[in-house]
Amino acid sequence: MERSLRAARAATYVYFVLCGTLMGAWVVHIPAAEERVGISHATLGGLLVLLGLGAFTGMQVAGPLTDRFGARVVVPTGGVLCGAALVLPGLAHDPWTLAGALLVFGFCNGWLDVSMNAHAVHVEKAYGRPVMSGFHATFSVGGVIAALVGAGAATAGLEPVASMAVMGAVGVVIALASARALLPRSPAVAGPGFMEDPEVAPTVTRRAAGGRVWLLAVLALMVMLCEGAANDWSALHLKDVLGASAGTAAFAYGTFAAAMTIGRLVADRLVARFGSVAILRHGAAMAAAGITLVALGPWMWAAFTGWALFGLGLSGTVPQLFSAAGHTDPAAAGANVSRVAGLGYVGMLAGPAVIGWLTHLVALNHAFVLLTLLCVTTAAAAGILRTGSGRTRRYETAPSGH
Repeated sequence: MERSLRAARAATYVYFVLCGTLMGAWVVHIPAAEERVGISHATLGGLLVLLGLGAFTGMQVAGPLTDRFGARVVVPTGGVLCGAALVLPGLAHDPWTLAGALLVFGFCNGWLDVSMNAHAVHVEKAYGRPVMSGFHATFSVGGVIAALVGAGAATAGLEPVASMAVMGAVGVVIALASARALLPRSPAVAGPGFMEDPEVAPTVTRRAAGGRVWLLAVLALMVMLCEGAANDWSALHLKDVLGASAGTAAFAYGTFAAAMTIGRLVADRLVARFGSVAILRHGAAMAAAGITLVALGPWMWAAFTGWALFGLGLSGTVPQLFSAAGHTDPAAAGANVSRVAGLGYVGMLAGPAVIGWLTHLVALNHAFVLLTLLCVTTAAAAGILRTGSGRTRRYETAPSGH
């Protein structure tokens, strides 16, 4: 494996960890920001919508820019902007300044998110084998790093704004230091393990490709809505429905998150062996079975098992959708990934709210049946990952390189 390609892959891992760390640095300081600004949970929820709006806008801007100027320019720019913007929520002193800070930070984070995913598509193409899920796994590692650093800073008595400023500054340095290792453009030819049907690709028009990308985006919305719902409601389910203590209930989300991370660490090898369609279909089916067990199971062990299956099943779905969007038209990988990621992000933000609204009509565990339906729909629509003739992107065994 060529040294420059290995370096590009390593740099991509760095940017995924960086993105997860910077977002996690804000998340762990949310309670401090809420207390400093003096707002209620309801007001904070409204302000967090601005974070999502900013991220969605940043994704739509960064995607086309990545296609035009290349990842070597756009990805580190996103890293620098995101690192610099991290301190802004820490400096906010009232709801209006916090709103502006979250809008800007969300924009920068969305910029980095889409541009690094677009670059990941090009790295995967050059490698000739699946590597996308591994990148997404390292994003979760970034969240763990942020939690550990945030806890350490709080224990040392460091003010939140100082902690965020230091982490942001380190992020800027890392973003600049890793820039040269990125691929400047999409690889002209795919790697040796990447097999594209030569009779299909030329027949896929730009219009048809655009329609396929939007279908992938709808699937991303559905599976990321499921992920967002798990993030906010898993612990409450154990506490309110099954009567678990607060400490035990917290393990529900931990079980889900751990299963998702483990799944993403092994998903690339499974994709190489069974194909992306199988991973999306069987993963969504597993997630459907898991959340159904959560919804209907009356026992604690059933809930933990269900959340584990839910996380494991969902783990490989989003990476396959992002990868398929980028490979649909490599010349427009950034724009296509931005559409899928943008709509998926809307789903992740909407998930908690949708489940919350349903709890006005049915019990919380019964509201999870909606997630079952979304997962079943995703499993049924998994064939969209195939190319126009019904064939799917395949990989041969390629030389390993880390």
